[in-house]
Amino acid sequence: MANSEQTWGITPPISSVLPTPVENHATNQLLEELRRQNTFETPKETKKRESILADLQRMANEFVRRVAKEREPQNEVLIRDARGEIFTYGSYCLGVYGPGSDIDTLVTAPRYVTRDDYFKYFPSLIEEMAPEGAVTDLTVVEDAFVPIIKFEYWGISIDLIFSRIATLKQFPPHGELKLTNNEYLRGLDDRELRSLNGTRVTEEILNLVPEQSTFRLALRAIKLWAQRRAIYANIIGFPGGVVWAMMVARVCQLYPKAAGATIVSKFFQIMKVWQWPIPVQLKPMEDGPLNVRVWNPKSDSYHLMPVITPAYPQMCATFNITHSTKAIIQRELERGAELTDKIRAGKLAWKDLFVKHTFFTTDHKYYLAVIATSTTKEAHKIWSGYVESKVRVLVGDLERVASIAIARPFNKGYDRQHRVKNDQQTLEVQNGSLAYRVKDDDSDDDKPKAKENGIDSKTEVKTEIKTELNTENPEVKAENGEPMNISFKSDPGDPNVKMDNIPSVTSLGTKIYTTTHYVGLELAEGKCIPFFRFTYIIRAASRTDNQFIVIPNLSSITC
Repeated sequence: MANSEQTWGITPPISSVLPTPVENHATNQLLEELRRQNTFETPKETKKRESILADLQRMANEFVRRVAKEREPQNEVLIRDARGEIFTYGSYCLGVYGPGSDIDTLVTAPRYVTRDDYFKYFPSLIEEMAPEGAVTDLTVVEDAFVPIIKFEYWGISIDLIFSRIATLKQFPPHGELKLTNNEYLRGLDDRELRSLNGTRVTEEILNLVPEQSTFRLALRAIKLWAQRRAIYANIIGFPGGVVWAMMVARVCQLYPKAAGATIVSKFFQIMKVWQWPIPVQLKPMEDGPLNVRVWNPKSDSYHLMPVITPAYPQMCATFNITHSTKAIIQRELERGAELTDKIRAGKLAWKDLFVKHTFFTTDHKYYLAVIATSTTKEAHKIWSGYVESKVRVLVGDLERVASIAIARPFNKGYDRQHRVKNDQQTLEVQNGSLAYRVKDDDSDDDKPKAKENGIDSKTEVKTEIKTELNTENPEVKAENGEPMNISFKSDPGDPNVKMDNIPSVTSLGTKIYTTTHYVGLELAEGKCIPFFRFTYIIRAASRTDNQFIVIPNLSSITC
């Protein structure tokens, strides 16, 4: 069968009609708008990324060479031919990166190189081999779900993960190692399999779309839309970049010859009526060499919006979507469909699709804030990440409260720094006060933790609110689209609240780091306003770094 007649995906296409001049014109208009929205970076910045990846490749080669010398110091051939291989995944690999996007990077090495070797050698190699001043904020997280080294390289965020290829003692020449080969999965532990998964999924997506240029243009538009509407964050319970990519790819399969603007319109038309929990799949399920669990529609029927990764072992990438986030996603898809219909009719322009969210202005009347607090920058990176991963758990608990219809988490946390002088000021900061906020080390105020695809998130929602929330006046109002300065009152009647457990300012030091996550609440119809009693959960990460999180005592939500 000729390639032009190929069936893409698991079903025949809906239409294989070539684009009309009108559709091509709409695509050109979409491209122009995406350029105006600053989703493309300059050639100079792209060359900087390529240079960084070349540096990382040299580091990977030196890393493997040093391990080879340690393992077999007399084996001159092994040492001479020792090399690693750098792969990318995510937005860079898909070709939809922009100003501010990070580079998700995978280091692979032969079987004699272990993960312990990676964390022993690679962090120091980065600092040793990088140009002076190029690397900042280097953080090593060995016990993460996917162990990672994070750092900034000439201002670009790098997430660096690792895996062996247990079936190879020597790698083929540079560029010839193909991770889509399932045989390379043999002999790996779970963490190594997860590390390989990102690159394998990304490469499979690109292999499964009819026209990569059309796919990339449409995906840029959908990513921009999802970020502007605050429904882009896998860890919080919304689709992440790879999920939106798979959904767009499925629409490309159904309209293999359509123009980019048509794919965007069809995306909303199809996804708003998708019969969940029927999964979005790019290819049939396949067998592989491992005795591992893969997604099963019967045993995994609790998944609300299943989107299945195309690389073996195929898994659901949307397992963390909650009832609330699903409802918000569906609302936004319906809104997007209405807007693109009007754009196609000439009644609106593409810029209207990318109008930012109104989470802090008109979307909600009631808000909940989750505040993670630390006393050192290094500890806060780990602690705030842990708290962020638990926000969707809190949302799930809130959904079980009868008076709450929807608990919508905002898709980014807000990082702030504060300087305090006494115990009372420390307590106020822990309770959400912004009165002692100072500019951080990078001279930026209130930075949301994510920045991707050319959208500097800190410009989307600024924070300078005077309104406070307390238990005497539960109504929250927001001004100018900004998050609230929310002050929570502790409940002296709750025996679990022990104020003696709050460390003194001397143990905290004078600088405090906080990350605040916001949850917008919609009450069930006919229900009264919920009353929250707030308690402290106090956790100590070490003997010197006391860290706090303020969340509601769910058992005491009453009317």
